[in-house]
Amino acid sequence: MKILLFGKGGQVGWELQRSLAPLGKVVALSTGSQELCGDFSNPEGIIQTVRAVAPDIIVNAAAYTAVDKAESEPELARTINALTPGILAQEAKRSGAWLVHYSTDYVFNGEGDRPWVETDSTAPLSVYGKTKLEGEEAILAAGCRHLIFRTSWVYAARGGNFAKTMLRLAQERDSLSVINDQFGAPTGADLIADITAHAIRTARNLPEVGGLYHLVAGGQTSWHAYASFVIDFARQAGVEIKVTPSAIHPVPTSAFPTPARRPGNSRLDTGKLQDTFNLYLPHWQSGVTRMLTEIIEK
Repeated sequence: MKILLFGKGGQVGWELQRSLAPLGKVVALSTGSQELCGDFSNPEGIIQTVRAVAPDIIVNAAAYTAVDKAESEPELARTINALTPGILAQEAKRSGAWLVHYSTDYVFNGEGDRPWVETDSTAPLSVYGKTKLEGEEAILAAGCRHLIFRTSWVYAARGGNFAKTMLRLAQERDSLSVINDQFGAPTGADLIADITAHAIRTARNLPEVGGLYHLVAGGQTSWHAYASFVIDFARQAGVEIKVTPSAIHPVPTSAFPTPARRPGNSRLDTGKLQDTFNLYLPHWQSGVTRMLTEIIEK
């Protein structure tokens, strides 16, 4: 089996190189790849790449993820998040390949406190959310065999992430202010990658499992509680922390105005994913603890 992976340099793409390797030959590309085009701002180049590789599976971990910058670059965001994934879907349909694609909770309006299910009405608040929804719709319209995974609050030990930022600030400052009215589940890129590989194995044998799924870690938290968990773990692990627990102040989203609106409710219901693929999704603390252990030991 031949797998074509786009976005190998991102958090999820990096982990996918590991998780997909046992399934077959992986051709992994990034925006800067030379011999083959991996740049999603160049749709024609992507078509040429797909036809040259002739993969059985196309995995798209590439995306325009600069949420605030997308407000001032809507056409570039649309090309990368919607137009090119739609073209990938058309190529997958033409060749009979499977397409795996990642989307986001930002397709919802973030209201309420109930975890979103796959059939809930979408109403994105930002250009990023709108273009990601357009990408989903383009894939569905193409009619190819596909797996679309909506996820949120993604982190990895490699590269920057919220936990690392909180650890650095906790060592530098006497107090911190962290948003406490946005809720979700911190989800490891390694978990996303491993579930992707499992789902591909299943879908190859049972094509009827194709479709749209929510994929996040178990449980839920706020950014404030997430930061407190990270800082407390580091303190207990012997890291010198300057900020005291009482000096990690909860504040509303309005305290940090941004060009793009963030959803308050990023909770995603993963019941469909767990039932279809016979999976148990570990609680978010499990993955965060493992990630923190890795970065603190470095």
